[in-house]
Amino acid sequence: MIGEEIIKYSLKNLWKRKGRSFLTILSIFAGIATIFIFISFGLGLYNYIGEIASGSSVDKVIVQAKGMAAPGLDTTFKLTDKDLEVIEKTLGVHEAVGSYTKAAEVKQGKKTIYTYLISIDPQKPIILDISNIGIETGRNLKKTDKGKVVLGYNYMIADKIFPKAYEINGKINVQGKDLDIIGFMESVGSPQDDAQIYVINDEIKELYPNESLSYGWIVARVDKNDINNIVDRIEKNLRKERGLEEGKEDFFVQSFQDLIDTYSTVLNIVIGFIILIALISVIVSAINTVNTMVTSVLERTKEIGVMKAIGARDSEIFGLFLFESSFLGFVAGVIGVILGYVITFIAWQVLVSFGWGFLKPAYPIELFIGCIVFATLTGAVSGAIPAYGAAKIRPADTLRYE
Repeated sequence: MIGEEIIKYSLKNLWKRKGRSFLTILSIFAGIATIFIFISFGLGLYNYIGEIASGSSVDKVIVQAKGMAAPGLDTTFKLTDKDLEVIEKTLGVHEAVGSYTKAAEVKQGKKTIYTYLISIDPQKPIILDISNIGIETGRNLKKTDKGKVVLGYNYMIADKIFPKAYEINGKINVQGKDLDIIGFMESVGSPQDDAQIYVINDEIKELYPNESLSYGWIVARVDKNDINNIVDRIEKNLRKERGLEEGKEDFFVQSFQDLIDTYSTVLNIVIGFIILIALISVIVSAINTVNTMVTSVLERTKEIGVMKAIGARDSEIFGLFLFESSFLGFVAGVIGVILGYVITFIAWQVLVSFGWGFLKPAYPIELFIGCIVFATLTGAVSGAIPAYGAAKIRPADTLRYE
């Protein structure tokens, strides 16, 4: 249907009307670039969530008190040592550990910041398992490490948190007390997470001697083959211990996978909504392409008549206009993915400079091919009706057309 001569003729016509062709391409590639950008960042977030939900976390259950503040900072709802004991005794729970979370004042010279101080139990490092981060340099905390801290990644970088970078064996002032630095965590890619400070549970108690401490969360390692039943048993046991009725819990229990699934569902909705907006833009672009092709058919009515008079078949006329619209879509797709790639790459570099490196876009080859094919099909579908109309014009009518 579409031979070499038709292709050459179509390209010549598109170049002759390059102003209109450019505007058509512009309207399509803007939508394609938008789709590319959001799918790329969306896939990157899915990859990040997948890394967090690694095999080391599939057997973890998280218990948190309900509240409006960050875990452990809302004193209205608490998790206590008694709750930890109840969880540890639940059938199917191998081990459980509580972690304190406190807002801490950190000073360097005249500068003061406030960040989260996280406690861990070195004998039960399952809290670190779910964070999926290790030690960048130095070592992790031990049971006897009172007066010592492990810092988030950004403390190693000058002017990131404080003007002066910290080093192993240095000291950092936390809550008015100088603590020895023994290690730095790997980068999480989030400014808040990379500014956290980690100490052992006993150290938190010394830093906040006059406060009634409560766990920000309790993490349990359980039998992963019976995880749903174990979650139900933990809920039942905690309700009994706290004297609560079912449905009136002041806590919630989730498997780590459930938590990840919740994040993924929210991400699906957000990404889907944004892509829907981008698709609307593409639909508008398709309408513009239809308008361009209809106008082209009207302008070339006599030309169509001449072609038919010298023997051109309906299929060749149809192929001529269909190729033109498809080619416009293809070019728009190529430009769209190139523009989308450039924008996402630059945006990621900016995000990294601000400490949001985990928001890394993904570039699977399927994304490039899919966007180009989608743009080409958009052009083809948009031009099909005008092309069909052009093919059905009778030669006698075209030659009389003014």
